Amino acid sequence: MSNASTAAPETMQWDSRARRAVMLWIPLGCFLLILLFPFYWMAITAFKPDAELYDFAAHNPFWITSPTLQHIRKLLFETSYPRWLWTTMGVAVGATFLSLLASTLAAYAIQRLRFKGSQYVGLAIYLAYLVPPSILFIPLATMVVQLGLFDSPMALILVYPTFLVPFCTWLLIGYFKSIPYELEECALIDGATRLQILRQITLPLAVPGLISAGIFSFTLSWNEFIYALAFIQSSENKTVPVAILTELVTGDVYQWGALMAGSLLGSLPVAIFYSFFVDYYVSSLTGAVKE
Repeated sequence: MSNASTAAPETMQWDSRARRAVMLWIPLGCFLLILLFPFYWMAITAFKPDAELYDFAAHNPFWITSPTLQHIRKLLFETSYPRWLWTTMGVAVGATFLSLLASTLAAYAIQRLRFKGSQYVGLAIYLAYLVPPSILFIPLATMVVQLGLFDSPMALILVYPTFLVPFCTWLLIGYFKSIPYELEECALIDGATRLQILRQITLPLAVPGLISAGIFSFTLSWNEFIYALAFIQSSENKTVPVAILTELVTGDVYQWGALMAGSLLGSLPVAIFYSFFVDYYVSSLTGAVKE
């Protein structure tokens, strides 16, 4: 009888572990494999010599036998990749700054000033985010040419907020809702202006939401392709996503080592930037959805 009683808890514990493995660990492992495998393939391709890249019969395609830095050396010293990287960084930072400035003012006005039809204005701003860029780039191209900004990074800095501001405004509206309005009412009674309240009360409390919107804007600006391809023509002014595709592919010859090295180095700044603020990003999204 005692053996049966001791065997029952062990069986239950084993069933619990098996159920946990089936319901949690196996799906999580599959998800991580699918998510991380492209980065693994990109990394090993960047460090593989050409002999291993094109001879799968003699070399394992999933491993590196003789690592090399020739692709990275070629990318950094035989192309304009450092300039492409700085151009992309400048465009991403400039577009992020403009988007956060406009989104903060718009979100605060919609949420706090409570003018007639403010809810519909907020909804209309968010719906503008759903318009595909492939439709907008044609009229935007006309405006860029008329302003004399074609083939200039400034064109991208001014165009990118057209799809960054709507989502960031919606995100900040949700975060501003979580800040008690009584704090601002007390400041108004004490004689503070709206700008003083925004600068000294609301913005310090909304730092997680601002960081989240900044991460979103920076990431999309860094990886954007359609506008950068349409508005930039000269090689030295191209951004990384466009340059590695148009400058490292000659005819039907793909320089896979340099392509993967450029993609790997181009993704590192975004990954590093995101890793520092991932907690703020999750908390701000949680606050926005909760409201």
